[in-house]
Amino acid sequence: MAADRPFAFICGADDFLVGRMGRERFAALTAKVADEFSQEVLSGFALNVSEVEAVVNRFREAVQTVSMFGGQRAIWLKDVNFLADTVTGRAESTLKLVEDLQEILAKVNPAETLVLVTAAPVDRRRSFPKWCEKNADFLLVGGDAAGASDALAAVVLAEAKSAGASFGPGAIDLLLAKIGANTRLLVEETNKLAAYAGEGEKITEADVAELTPNVAEGDFFEAAEAFFSGNLKWTLSALHRHFFAGEDARPVISALQNRNRILLQVRALVDAGQARIGPRGLDGLPSAASIHAARFVGASEKSSYNLFTQNAWYVGKLAGSAKLPPLRRLIDNQQEFIAAFEEIIRRPNEQEEVLRDMAVRCLS
Repeated sequence: MAADRPFAFICGADDFLVGRMGRERFAALTAKVADEFSQEVLSGFALNVSEVEAVVNRFREAVQTVSMFGGQRAIWLKDVNFLADTVTGRAESTLKLVEDLQEILAKVNPAETLVLVTAAPVDRRRSFPKWCEKNADFLLVGGDAAGASDALAAVVLAEAKSAGASFGPGAIDLLLAKIGANTRLLVEETNKLAAYAGEGEKITEADVAELTPNVAEGDFFEAAEAFFSGNLKWTLSALHRHFFAGEDARPVISALQNRNRILLQVRALVDAGQARIGPRGLDGLPSAASIHAARFVGASEKSSYNLFTQNAWYVGKLAGSAKLPPLRRLIDNQQEFIAAFEEIIRRPNEQEEVLRDMAVRCLS
């Protein structure tokens, strides 16, 4: 902790990253406090105003408590969630309690008490985070846009470097496409891949393809993979395994629709000569986006409805895993998915039969 600052404040949009950095910082603080009874961790998680009040009161008592054996105390107020732009965070009573918290922190004497506060997410437009930036040992983890591909890629690269590994061409793109915006899983997968690659070695695209599970957005259901490969036998077998495990039809239909929407847009761009499927993904996606961006105003979140929010490498893999169906077939697919959903509502106890019939109509 900076010698001229009374406390440390770590915040960010991603609670996993903030929590991990908080553990590292608190370990450094407690290294200076030999007495374990002088180390205290308090939860700052609150679901309503009354719980916020309880958090602030517990923190006040902890700060005012004197060490039993003299010397410094170390206090960590972790998982603070009432600084966000939420119903609880916006409440007038909460804002008053945050003022009380600021008053407590302003009076902390670091010679007696080492204080760490970690919070995620945080509305940085509010006065309290701005005050912390000026008066605390302040750290913003991961920037303001957790989940953005650049921020996630930076986390993955840093994790690989700390594990003594690096990524080869295309490996990070594939990892992000497979895992999605789940920071915890990305970190775990990166460490697993680094251990597999070995000290000082590169994590390759092939390593990611073989070792990393497909969990992002449900687009990698086996039934969807089988269906869009055009292999009817594989599709029927995948559907049987899905329902044998007691699963529902709706996730499969959702996965099929999501994939089909993406392929419809890819087919349109390819037919118009504005993109092509190459070895590194869908070539021409950025230039096509500049042409068609006006039609997707406000659609900035990652979605199968907007091809330009997708990873170009991932889209190329989807489209290139089998022969890209003609536009007419893709439109017919979408109609079949809608009809299957309506049929399932009428025949809820015959879901497998409904999807099997749909697959036969589409792929025969």
